[in-house]
Amino acid sequence: MNAPDLHISQWMDQLTQSNYSFALWRLPWTDECHLVMQTSGKVEELADISELNGKRGFVISPFLPSDKHPLVYIRPDISVIGWEAIEKTMFSITQNDAFQAGKHRFMNESPKVPDKEEYEETFHKFIVPLQEGKFKKLVLSRTATQELSDDFSPIKAFIKACNSYPRMMIYLCHTPVSGTWIGSTPEILLSGEGKRWHTVALAGTMPMQGEVMPETWTPKNKEEQALVADYVRNIVKHHVGKLEEKGPYTARAGQLVHLKTDFYFQLKGTQTLGDLLKELHPTPAVCGLPKAETYAFITTNEKHDRRYYSGFIGWMDPDRQTDIYVNLRCMEIQDKKAILYAGGGILPSSDIASEWEETHEKMKTMRNIL
Repeated sequence: MNAPDLHISQWMDQLTQSNYSFALWRLPWTDECHLVMQTSGKVEELADISELNGKRGFVISPFLPSDKHPLVYIRPDISVIGWEAIEKTMFSITQNDAFQAGKHRFMNESPKVPDKEEYEETFHKFIVPLQEGKFKKLVLSRTATQELSDDFSPIKAFIKACNSYPRMMIYLCHTPVSGTWIGSTPEILLSGEGKRWHTVALAGTMPMQGEVMPETWTPKNKEEQALVADYVRNIVKHHVGKLEEKGPYTARAGQLVHLKTDFYFQLKGTQTLGDLLKELHPTPAVCGLPKAETYAFITTNEKHDRRYYSGFIGWMDPDRQTDIYVNLRCMEIQDKKAILYAGGGILPSSDIASEWEETHEKMKTMRNIL
């Protein structure tokens, strides 16, 4: 993908310091960028995922919706595709007095960044109930901070991600409520239109071997993927009559590979997508099993607030195409620093050194575009 003209880049970067809410994204294996922007009023904060039923717009949801980090819905006052249309839109917006007056440096409270010692402490808290048989799986995440250069450009980072990761959904999203986020995510939560819909089970992680995809998976990775696949399969079966399944197979995501199973199905109606998303989120790929118990355990015992990491993000349109992804491989932009997030599935057989290394490898996806 070619970079947009310099003035478009500058305008887009200014938007991340404004009171406007917008999302710019590119779907896997495409070159078209989509822009959605809300130009008036505050973005809608939703208390429950089911409130997305019937809505058309862009959504960014946290791992655990709360008053501090609500589910945010961006109303599509403007919705355009392609750099030419985006340039015309940006020119019109930047001539508006409200845009000039609304520019500010958005600040958000920084999350706690656990060090390796704290990560190890938390790992031991997680592994004990797994080995005692209380849970089948838990997902332990962590954060890291990287300083940004004075000339850091969110839009240039977005373009670099598009060119580096053609297999992933790439996004840049900013609202005064959520802050500014950039991500490259490989995991579909819900995608489709009409009667044809798609979701995936994605779990297990190995690094690429140069440009060769490894194919030999450990029992731990296979078990982790099977748990996620069983969960997704059981959820979807309640909403559909016919279910097609492909996998598990090895799928590449940047310099990592995962085990992936695709689920294709038909929906009787599309006005209750929020209800289906509520059942799917959070999948065991980012939470654990059983869902309710592990959800509570993670939010109590992790050393940091996940915020919008491992939530979901994307475009909803019950009458046309919907593309919602799990918010993985992402970072939050705060003034002169980026907060990177990553996690990994913990089973009774998990090893602390390999789990730490897995999160390190996952964070490279964002570090490589800074």
